[in-house]
Amino acid sequence: MIKTTRTPTLAMAACVLAALALIGCSSTVVREPSRGHSSRGPSRPSSRPAPPRPSRPKPGATIVVQRGEGLYRIATNNGIQVADLAAWNGLSPPYTLYPGQRLRLYPSSGGGTRPSPGAPSSAGTSAPRPVPAAPVAAPINSGIRWRWPADGPLLSRYVANEPTKQGVDIAGSSGAAVRAAADGVVVYSGTGLVGYGELIIVKHNEQWLSAYGHNRKRLVNEGQVVKSGEQIAEMGRSGAARDMLHFEVRYNAKPVDPLLYLPAK
Repeated sequence: MIKTTRTPTLAMAACVLAALALIGCSSTVVREPSRGHSSRGPSRPSSRPAPPRPSRPKPGATIVVQRGEGLYRIATNNGIQVADLAAWNGLSPPYTLYPGQRLRLYPSSGGGTRPSPGAPSSAGTSAPRPVPAAPVAAPINSGIRWRWPADGPLLSRYVANEPTKQGVDIAGSSGAAVRAAADGVVVYSGTGLVGYGELIIVKHNEQWLSAYGHNRKRLVNEGQVVKSGEQIAEMGRSGAARDMLHFEVRYNAKPVDPLLYLPAK
């Protein structure tokens, strides 16, 4: 359910949910006076839009998402089409990013850029059908000793490829303790991610993060080191219809089923 963040340090909370800024632009065409006479009237601008420039991959290059950055800005700043950058990093709409997340500026081995719209297919008259990206399999061993972040029954479970169910919801009462699921560093503490209310994100190592949403009150700040089981928030209903904790586990910024890692109750 985390839809993409806060800390220049490794801030992992999504641009804090890729909010694209709409930029209004205006331009004025200035024509030089013609030299000599011409029987033709004034030229008319072409009604056909210029084709998008192809992406310029940067083999071996990566970039770390900074607070306030979205996929559109990063792609534009690096001369890459948004759809290409998303495909190279296995991202799907709404392209949630987190500060501290590392993006690859080149396709994976054997990958490539999207064909430009209208480009002829090399295999005949019809373009090949796109192959959907395979879901990211959760690693067997995270190397982390996880613990439940809150007491209470499950309200909903993780569903792969379902944007609104990228974690689990744990029932509870207002003010109940929300605890760190493992040792780590707080990389985001705020309300900038739409739909998550008072949100905290903890980075456990270079690959693993956990997120805690809908809190009533946040008790930790960005950059703060926390220990497994330490209280980091009070349960609430900010951004939710009832008091509960929305908890996510992410591997390389991609959600995985928390129940594969939390101890059995």
